Amino acid sequence: MPRFAANLTLLFNEVPFEDRFASAASAGFTGVEYLFPYTWPEAFLAQRLQDNNLTQVLFNLPPGDWDRGERGIACLPGREVEFRQGVEEAIRYARALGCRQLNCLAGLAPAGAEPEILWATLRENVAWAARRLADEGIVLCLEAINSRIDMPGFLLDTSGKVVQLMDEIGADNLRLQYDLYHMQIMEGDLIRTLQDLLPRIGHIQFADNPGRHEPGTGEINFRTIFNALDEAGYTGWVSAEYRPKGRTEDGLGWMKAVQGSTM
Repeated sequence: MPRFAANLTLLFNEVPFEDRFASAASAGFTGVEYLFPYTWPEAFLAQRLQDNNLTQVLFNLPPGDWDRGERGIACLPGREVEFRQGVEEAIRYARALGCRQLNCLAGLAPAGAEPEILWATLRENVAWAARRLADEGIVLCLEAINSRIDMPGFLLDTSGKVVQLMDEIGADNLRLQYDLYHMQIMEGDLIRTLQDLLPRIGHIQFADNPGRHEPGTGEINFRTIFNALDEAGYTGWVSAEYRPKGRTEDGLGWMKAVQGSTM
């Protein structure tokens, strides 16, 4: 059975953030992730993990001004100093939380920008970050996010583009963060793609499509996918990153089904 983690940014919103760690542990999750930790002191988060016997699986590098619509700055010329400062801040949190993987959001392509310049900026920033994180024993993930619905203009919107960037950089600690929801929208053929890319994948996230809700609300056959991951020998984390249609606990039938109950 996959090792399931809960994304606390999206799940268990019925309670304040600080209480979501306990909710996740009570529901049977053994790991957690969230978009960004930077609002809270490191010691506060570390204590929540320790109190609930949870592993900090992953979080994102600082994304720029999220509230104003930025979704990463790695591809943006002129923001290199800010990007490197963000990597250092993420390292500080990763040390405190025992987190061994970080995710880099590539960012949105500005209107009228030269694609070649954006790609070169992204490559240089990611290469620098990978080298810096290698010194800390940390894996750097790159996520492909769909540009059709959720993030129009996102520079890395297919697994193929992420793999191309990884190949151009050639760092041993670069991995693909594969999100089943985003790649169902952009590519489909999920099981074959997962099997082909598994050696390059460092982290998996999921939500059903359409709607980005829990498994069983859309078109993706999660039972088959989770079985395929087991058969392929995937040992990494699989994170629930969906928007529950109702109370989070009421939508966890998919986990019970994987554990041997009936959905």
